[in-house]
Amino acid sequence: MQGETLDGATRELEATRYREVTQEDVEASRELVEFIRRSPSMFHSVATIRDYLDRAGATYLPEGEAWRLERGGMYYTVRNGSSLIAWRVGEELDRYHFQMCASHTDSPTYKVKSVPELAGPGEYLRLNVEGYGGMIDSTWLDRPLSVAGRVLVREGGAVRSHLVSVDRDVLLIPNVAIHMNRDVNKGVELNHQVDLCPLVSAGALGRGDFDRMVARELGVDVADVVARDLFLVNRQEGRVWGFANEFVSSPKLDDLQCDFVSLKAFLAARNPRDVSVLACFDNEEVGSNTKQGALSTFLADVLRRVNAALGKGQEDLLRALSASFLVSCDNAHAVHPNHREKTDDENCALMNRGIVIKEAANQHYTTDAFSRAVLKEVCARAGVPVQTFANRSDSAGGSTLGNLSNVQVSVHAADFGLAQLAMHSSFETAGVKDTAYGIRALTEFYAADIEVDGADGFSIGR
Repeated sequence: MQGETLDGATRELEATRYREVTQEDVEASRELVEFIRRSPSMFHSVATIRDYLDRAGATYLPEGEAWRLERGGMYYTVRNGSSLIAWRVGEELDRYHFQMCASHTDSPTYKVKSVPELAGPGEYLRLNVEGYGGMIDSTWLDRPLSVAGRVLVREGGAVRSHLVSVDRDVLLIPNVAIHMNRDVNKGVELNHQVDLCPLVSAGALGRGDFDRMVARELGVDVADVVARDLFLVNRQEGRVWGFANEFVSSPKLDDLQCDFVSLKAFLAARNPRDVSVLACFDNEEVGSNTKQGALSTFLADVLRRVNAALGKGQEDLLRALSASFLVSCDNAHAVHPNHREKTDDENCALMNRGIVIKEAANQHYTTDAFSRAVLKEVCARAGVPVQTFANRSDSAGGSTLGNLSNVQVSVHAADFGLAQLAMHSSFETAGVKDTAYGIRALTEFYAADIEVDGADGFSIGR
């Protein structure tokens, strides 16, 4: 009995340790909030990641130039301004292979159409937008909004791309008053063409002023603006909150939280025996089927070029891929405090209880027994608790990028996430401890010497 009591006390102490929020946890999530603030569009996400890499001494290699690599060097390239792949070359490549993390730079929002303005009724001026991804429409109502993205500007005899983010509250999508819609609290389907047009002006602005605003932000003549990719931005500031600082809430946690933890891990780890790779793809929220998405040749192109720049042939590349491993990083659903019935009884995740390994029989997640074992062993070495997520068997879940990238680059892969609430809301919530857990787990992954023997087994060294 005494032994059983001691075991119970030990388990309670262990559980308390996992629940305790440390200053390190808080600081990691505060840095995450700032990372997201600097990343209001997928183009800005890549610019923010580039800044981290540049400050760490990475070398930018444009896709259109010849690549020369050195052992021990860190490099990155960019496609479309919205997807980025970085890599670090080990000094001892006796067993040449890749250890990779992949996440995505985009989040559900609304894109401004080419003809951006809708006039009326009366003197109202509205913005003409269409949905990008599967957002929760109602969460975009009655809150300050702005726009961010890229603009193509004529400069002399050339056209150049510029980032723009209007750092002001310039838009709002108003709800219909309950007096005019008595059924609003019974659930209302919002029509994207009718209900989700942001208000720009009540008479002070007219047609053409939206483009003039964008040109003014860039300091250029409106006549020189050739084209633009602009998206709505939720202006609500991210924050760490709760009496015990347990939570982090922000726009775009899906998937900038995973961008952030994989980037921090990539920069922190050193592995002399592999090529460590960080991939951040655009367009996951709309299917990844673009030149810069996970279904594109971007990752395959980069790995082939790295292989060639290291003086290796096609046979070397194929052998390396057979021994490689990918962690597909995209957030996971936490058990909802008011709707426990929405998740599987046992294969479910809680915030602040560790990283989540996601699995699905339909293969929308890449995890299988082999890859789960690898990731669990890595997390055990890092001292990071592991949770499991699977969809309820009577409901379809979402998809992510790991299984899509494997179409072009076939390697062992596992789906990794951090538990969050209200995925695809304009303001999402996750656990503060899980940001730090994610960094620790992926740092261990990048640093570990993972030796894969086909699908028969593996070993992990340092």
